[in-house]
Amino acid sequence: MFNIIATRLNAIRQQLEVNHIDAFIIPRADEYLGEYVPARNERLHWATGFTGSAGMAIVLKDRAAIFTDGRYTVQVRQQVDGNLFEYLSLYDDPQIDWLIDTLPAGSSVGIDSRLHTLAWFQQTKAQFDKAQINLVEVDNNPIDVSWLDRPAPSASIMTLFSHQGAGRNSVEKRQQIGQLVNKQGADVALIAALDSCCWLLNIRGNDVPRFPVILGCGLLSTNGDMTFFTDLTKVPQNIEQHVGAGVSFKDEAELATVLAQMNGVKLLADPHSANAYSQLLAQKGGAKLIVGTDPVALPKAQKNNAELAGMRACHIRDGAAVSRFLAWLDSQVEQNIMHDEAQLADKLESFRLQDSLYREPSFDTISATGANAAMCHYNHNNGTPSTMTMDSIYLVDSGAQYLDGTTDVTRTIAIGKVTDEQKKMVTLVLKGHIALDTARFPKGTSGVQLDAFARQYLWQHGFDYDHGTGHGVGHFLSVHEGPQRIGKNVNGVALLPGMVLSNEPGYYRADGFGIRIENLVTVQHCQALAGAEREMYEFDVLTHIPMDARLIDKSLLTDFEVNWFNQYQQKVRQTLAPLMQGDELAWLNKVTVAI
Repeated sequence: MFNIIATRLNAIRQQLEVNHIDAFIIPRADEYLGEYVPARNERLHWATGFTGSAGMAIVLKDRAAIFTDGRYTVQVRQQVDGNLFEYLSLYDDPQIDWLIDTLPAGSSVGIDSRLHTLAWFQQTKAQFDKAQINLVEVDNNPIDVSWLDRPAPSASIMTLFSHQGAGRNSVEKRQQIGQLVNKQGADVALIAALDSCCWLLNIRGNDVPRFPVILGCGLLSTNGDMTFFTDLTKVPQNIEQHVGAGVSFKDEAELATVLAQMNGVKLLADPHSANAYSQLLAQKGGAKLIVGTDPVALPKAQKNNAELAGMRACHIRDGAAVSRFLAWLDSQVEQNIMHDEAQLADKLESFRLQDSLYREPSFDTISATGANAAMCHYNHNNGTPSTMTMDSIYLVDSGAQYLDGTTDVTRTIAIGKVTDEQKKMVTLVLKGHIALDTARFPKGTSGVQLDAFARQYLWQHGFDYDHGTGHGVGHFLSVHEGPQRIGKNVNGVALLPGMVLSNEPGYYRADGFGIRIENLVTVQHCQALAGAEREMYEFDVLTHIPMDARLIDKSLLTDFEVNWFNQYQQKVRQTLAPLMQGDELAWLNKVTVAI
């Protein structure tokens, strides 16, 4: 493999000469700037061999470097040849500073501006201008030119998503968003996020793994009319009837021509999420850029009754599938049959596959035994999967895309006996989970303000975790939906009724074990507070899967917390019992007994 990468590096360097540039920046992103990238657009992987979800490479004429974050310190050294690339940190070694230190004044650095946000482009250009380095937008990406066996694009046809399941038709949605565009003083909005386009048109697709969208980009007018630029071979015959009046479909290649002819148009675009190429092209064509956020994001995040009904229904079926897996796992451990992480992940999916509405995982399953679980974004596919050992902890974080919703759950499981210290840490995490689950908060409260609810008990003992406490989840869309978040350093977007978020505190002891307890919840009006002076919200849990009582030290729980735990387990038993039978039902009854 390393010889192949050396050949590819040489091909990229030949393109540096063709483009008269001294360096080329290769981000993990593709032109849609989403979390998930189709195989055809995995340019960083092609150039380096690195399969991680975050990273950047920079190729110069005589050297190259790869920048990754702390999750991939081990993996990058296994996958990327140290003779070809220097290993650097995404955060400790700022890439633009590194280039400025490396290159002399007068040098030129090339980028494919489709793969970077406008905000990144503007900041980078300002830094380079000070250092007298030229930032060059190349017309042809050196990787695309050199990648001769590049995978073909997905050929699957667009899926028409039922208006009944969506709760509203496309015309209503587009008119609502059009009014929001008008309020921001724009004529047209660039709808760049794939899930925003699909939500607006009530369509789904199969172009991106783990993310049921179709590739494309939209332009939405204030009256709700929309042009969607996509692969026209994927558009079904009856699309006009489905989306309603005011939608036209054009080939994605035509987007550039339309943007270049927007003279005098006030174009709303998000510089932090839409690519630089589109906005710079429109600006050159005479458009006035109106800086704003994606106008679809907030309405999409607030699920309506139909969407919430779908989320609740799929979570119950998903709860049964995951619980049947956990019952099987316990029976295997009792027989001292130990499986590896990949076998466990495949077995878990085998239970979900029995659901006719199941489509695919909502992300790559994190199936982690022992010390591997201490890497909170561990992926058993990035090496040799480890086999479970007796007297350890197994962490499984998984989710599913169903036609009626998206799930994400983490359970931490005792394999044989566990130590008192491990029980203590699980219980501290559980206490934080309960505190967040039972929080009540006034309208206007953001996830930044709620984050400490989940961390407080770990903090009191000198512990913490290095990931967010909660992310938004879409409705048969992205498992990581914005703008809603719960975390230390996230945006200040207020949580609103209908939003779905994860509640997932954790703890990770390097080279030891990892713990995470995750449910999905939805924000709702708080009904139970008589005489409240403010409009108050609370969370309602969607996930129904038993938690492992064998990992809990009851002496560390208050009576309130014990009651919460027992009531949750009882509700899980009542909800799932009709969907389970025989040994699996017996297991469910056993593991949900009150502590």
